[in-house]
Amino acid sequence: MEFLKALVETPGVPGREERVRALIQHEVEGLFDETRVDVLGNLICRRRPAPGAPAAVAPRRVLLAAHMDQIGFYVRHIDDKGFIRVHNVGGFDPRNLPAHPVLVQGRKDLPGVLNPAGKPVHIATEEERKKHFQINEFAVDVGLPAKKVRDLVRVGDPVTLVRSFQQVGDFVSGQAMDNRAAVWAAVRAVQRAKKIRYDLTVVFTVQEEVGLRGAGPATFGLEPDLAIALDTTLACDTPGVPDEQTVTRAGQGVGVKVMDAASISDRTLVDSFVETAQEAKIPYQLEVLPLGGTDAGAMQRSRAGYKTITLSIPTRYIHTITEMVHRDDLHAARDLLAAWLAR
Repeated sequence: MEFLKALVETPGVPGREERVRALIQHEVEGLFDETRVDVLGNLICRRRPAPGAPAAVAPRRVLLAAHMDQIGFYVRHIDDKGFIRVHNVGGFDPRNLPAHPVLVQGRKDLPGVLNPAGKPVHIATEEERKKHFQINEFAVDVGLPAKKVRDLVRVGDPVTLVRSFQQVGDFVSGQAMDNRAAVWAAVRAVQRAKKIRYDLTVVFTVQEEVGLRGAGPATFGLEPDLAIALDTTLACDTPGVPDEQTVTRAGQGVGVKVMDAASISDRTLVDSFVETAQEAKIPYQLEVLPLGGTDAGAMQRSRAGYKTITLSIPTRYIHTITEMVHRDDLHAARDLLAAWLAR
């Protein structure tokens, strides 16, 4: 879990994924035949078919995408008292934001705290205590005078929430499990697969959280025969969610996505991954996600269109800093992908 811990604790908001990209580049050194970074910042890694592996007839070229960005903020204003106002990049629920530590990545990294503008509970009226704050009402306090803040921070610098990686019972928890858990699974699957049959390109994509922006151009340039997205999905098997809305259940296996709001998986690929899971006795669950999407949505619509599918890692409390992933589901995602690549 040391690689996953490093991934989860490394900041990388959409458009500023360079620290995460460097970490992945170091981890995959020697694993691929070619690696390069495209103009958008996608890390593109190619591995040719293993010597002695049975030749793939069709498809021959497989694209696997796992996005490396996380939801976060950009600095949009510094006031005369040194408080920093932020603009979100990615979908936050403001109910989960008050009283969180953050990291401001300016000329040097600055720790800070994120809180909404307003009175402490001790002096707030009953009506003020009930208020639901919007993101534009939050401010970051880095504990420095305005002049020093402005020397170290400028508009456009990234800000991320801070949470250490933890093992919690059978789960691992932290911020940015979406989608660093899938990055981990992609790397480990390629390492684990004995003889990959395909000409495989793994793309660690940028800017997925703000509209699937990295995957489309990467797919357009690579022209695969089919494309697989590896991402997280909702595990709503928690208090307050009706049984029929759980989407997936933590600990019950990797999700084989049927559809979400951005794509409908190719049925032959769904069947192929289900057959592989059954043959290899890997736990899986079929998934329908009413809202949200993955890189598959952009890959599916690139050029004249491609067959696509998403493999999903069930995740509790998604888009918070307490995202939780069951270790069995991590391993199932890794194992299914590895088995399919060699099948």
